[in-house]
Amino acid sequence: MTTKHITDEEFEGAVLGSSQPILVDFWAEWCGPCQAMLPRLEEFAKIQTDVKVVKCNVDECGETASKFRIMSIPTIIVFKDGVRVEQAVGLKTGDELLEMVAKHR
Repeated sequence: MTTKHITDEEFEGAVLGSSQPILVDFWAEWCGPCQAMLPRLEEFAKIQTDVKVVKCNVDECGETASKFRIMSIPTIIVFKDGVRVEQAVGLKTGDELLEMVAKHR
């Protein structure tokens, strides 16, 4: 599985309406650490096929970013059954991503 880019309009159905764990990456194209996260997220998505990985560009998804009070990027939020269960800010390793979702499977 690969990461999927979503919009404000898709967020509710794709993330809040899902029963499987979803890792959401709030990012921007101009953000260096966000760019460094991209290959880590792609690798994570390929290995962890039971976790959906989506990307929400804060410049294009301002409503969603505002709703979840995203102040710094990259911000990673894990949702389970439509509820935010984990959140972290900054560059994360694959192991840290795995740790974030492991207890919510």
